[in-house]
Amino acid sequence: MGLGVEVEAGEAGFDAGRLARIDRHFARYVEDGRLPGWLALVSRHGKVVHLATCGRRDLEADLPVEAGTRFRIYSMTKPVTAVAAMQLYEEGAFALKDPVHRFIPSFEDLRVYRDGPASGPRNRDGPASGPRTEPATQPMRIWHLLTHTAGLTYGFHHAHPVDAMYRAAGFEWVAPEGRDLAECCDLWAGLPLLFEPGSEWNYSVASDVLGRVVEVVSGQPLDRFFQERIFGPLGMTDTGFWVTEADAGELAALYSAGPGGRPVRNQDLGGRALGRPACLAGGGGLVSTAADYHRFTQALLGGGELDGARLLGTRTLAYMTRNHLPGGADLESFGRRLFAETTYDGIGYGLGLAVLLDPVANKVLSTPGELAWGGAASTFFWVDPAERLTAIFLTQLMPSSTYPLRSELRQLVYQALVD
Repeated sequence: MGLGVEVEAGEAGFDAGRLARIDRHFARYVEDGRLPGWLALVSRHGKVVHLATCGRRDLEADLPVEAGTRFRIYSMTKPVTAVAAMQLYEEGAFALKDPVHRFIPSFEDLRVYRDGPASGPRNRDGPASGPRTEPATQPMRIWHLLTHTAGLTYGFHHAHPVDAMYRAAGFEWVAPEGRDLAECCDLWAGLPLLFEPGSEWNYSVASDVLGRVVEVVSGQPLDRFFQERIFGPLGMTDTGFWVTEADAGELAALYSAGPGGRPVRNQDLGGRALGRPACLAGGGGLVSTAADYHRFTQALLGGGELDGARLLGTRTLAYMTRNHLPGGADLESFGRRLFAETTYDGIGYGLGLAVLLDPVANKVLSTPGELAWGGAASTFFWVDPAERLTAIFLTQLMPSSTYPLRSELRQLVYQALVD
C-alpha cells in the first residue's frame, strides 16, 4: 500500500516550518551514528500531514529507509492482540473475570515467589534448590493478562530472581527455538509469579498468553485470526509474523546498541523474521510497515472502525482506553521498574494500551487521553483522540531504552500544532 503526504500542514493546523524541526532533530541521530535510520509519520483527521525518512535500513548493504520498509515492531504487536481478544469478548466468548486456566489448564495451580535464589547448587539427591514459593490465593484472570497485572515477567528485565528463571528456561527476547505458543504457555505457567495476580503491574509475556487464549477460543492459529479479523479488513497487506523470501529485501536490518549506543548488527535475532516462527508471539512477533500500522492507528482513532471495516464497537474501545489500574494509579506508582528510557508518572494502563492521565505529571508536552505503546527496537506510536492526531516512529535499535526518542517526538509534534 502506498504512503505519502495527503494534506498540507496548514490545512491540518500545523506550521510547516515547525514540523521540519522533527526531521532536523532526528537527522542528527543518523549523522552522528546513533541510529541506522528511521521513519516518522504524523497524521491528523485521518490524513498524513508529515512523512519523513532518514538514513539506512541496512547499513552494511547501504540501503535507504523507504516509505515501504518493513520493521520488526515487537511490542507494538500487543495492542493488536488486545483488539483480537476484545473482538472475541464482544461475541461473548469469555468474561474479563474468567480465570485463564479455563482456556489454558496449566495456569490452574500457580505459585508466587516469596524469597530465595533462582537456582542453587545441585546435589546427589535431586534437582537444584530453588526459591521459596507459596500457592497463589486467587486465579490469574483475563483482565490481568490485558493489563500486565498477571504476575508474569520477561527474561530481559534482569530485575528479579524470577526473570533469571525465565532466562534459564530459554526466554529472554524470544521463545526457545522450536517451542510453539501452547508449549511456551505451559512453561511460563510452571514458573513462579512475581506477585499475586492483580496486585501490581509488571511488563511481561501476558500478551503472549492472551494470544494463546485467542487461539483456544477461536480455534485458529494467531496469524490466521489476525489476518481474517484485523489485517484483511483493514487492508494491512504487509503485516505478519514473518517476511517472505520475496519481500526480504524490504526488511530493515536489526541493530543492538553497542559502545556509546552505536548500532551493532544483531543478525541472530534479526534473522528470525525471515521464516515462520514456531511461537506466534502476540506480545512481540509482528513485522509491519508505516502504511499498515497507520491503518491500525486510524481504526483506534475512529472508535474501532476504518473505511467501513469495524473491528470493535465504539463502547468497547472506549472501555479499553480507560485506566484499568486499581484505584486510578499510574504506572510509576503501581508498576515494577519499567524497561524504558523514561519514567511513567501520569500514565495509566488500559486493556492493551498505555493511557495518558496527566501530561503535567509526565512532564512531556502532550494531551490527556493519548493511547500509546512502543517496541523493543525503539519503535513507537500514539493516538490522540482529542487532537484527532496519530504519530508513528520506526527504526531498528535495541533496546528501546537507549535514547529518549518517544518524549522527543512528542514535544516536536505538539510544538508544531498552531490552530
